[in-house]
Amino acid sequence: MAHVQGEPEWVSAKDGRRLYAMVLRGPENAPTVVFEAGAAASRSSWGLVQPLVGEFARAVVYDRSGLGRSAPDPAGRTLDRMADDLVDVLSHFGPGPYVLVGHSAGGPIVRLAASRTSAQVSGLVLVDPTDEAAEVLFSPRFRSLERKLLRTGRILAATGLLKFLYRPMLRAAPEDVRRDLVREGFTPQVLRTQAEQARTFLDELEAWRTNPPALSGCPVTVVSGGRAGDGMNAAVRAEANAAHARRVSPRGRHRIAEESGHLVPITEPEVVAEEVRRLLS
Repeated sequence: MAHVQGEPEWVSAKDGRRLYAMVLRGPENAPTVVFEAGAAASRSSWGLVQPLVGEFARAVVYDRSGLGRSAPDPAGRTLDRMADDLVDVLSHFGPGPYVLVGHSAGGPIVRLAASRTSAQVSGLVLVDPTDEAAEVLFSPRFRSLERKLLRTGRILAATGLLKFLYRPMLRAAPEDVRRDLVREGFTPQVLRTQAEQARTFLDELEAWRTNPPALSGCPVTVVSGGRAGDGMNAAVRAEANAAHARRVSPRGRHRIAEESGHLVPITEPEVVAEEVRRLLS
């Protein structure tokens, strides 16, 4: 039986690493939408959104190195390097036009890739993105909390218990996506990759406060969670959403996913799909 996320395809990065992708072909001559997952997430995190988008576009998901079915990157996982990998994905799938969709830490990755690619990028949809305008990200308290969560995650992954923290996500996922998540999503390798990404991510992002990627008029829509939760209290949620509102471009818009916390692609996938469709219309 066909997988809900489409057909597998391997993408070669410039240095020869292979990145695992899945493609829903969509209607003939449709534009292409490429999804970038959050920090420790694989293609499976888009298992509810991608099929909706596949009804009107070619919809591509992929695993960053060290996540899902893509092997680790021996050269490390800087934000700079992750964006270059996304540029390689775009080169593999053609000149565009593209809409790039990034959740959480995937938001900065799609912004940086869009500023570097020669492919035609007709819009970005940032889904509850990590954003340098949020002061809280650079506080000692936040960085300490991140380190503690990574240590706890490594212990839970090593003991096979990490997946139990994500039972709502697993229950919501289509059956074949759920199987992929259980097999690939909660392993010690995932936590090693997450820790390697975290090593430089916030420092690179902080530098954007004075020198952000130039998007040359590309429309940017931001979808924010409307609720606290998922590790964000009410004050952090308010600061994040204020940063999101500043990120919106004149031809984009700021939409609140009223029933969601941080995991909008799981709790309100239709909201993400609607905003993608809007940028393509």
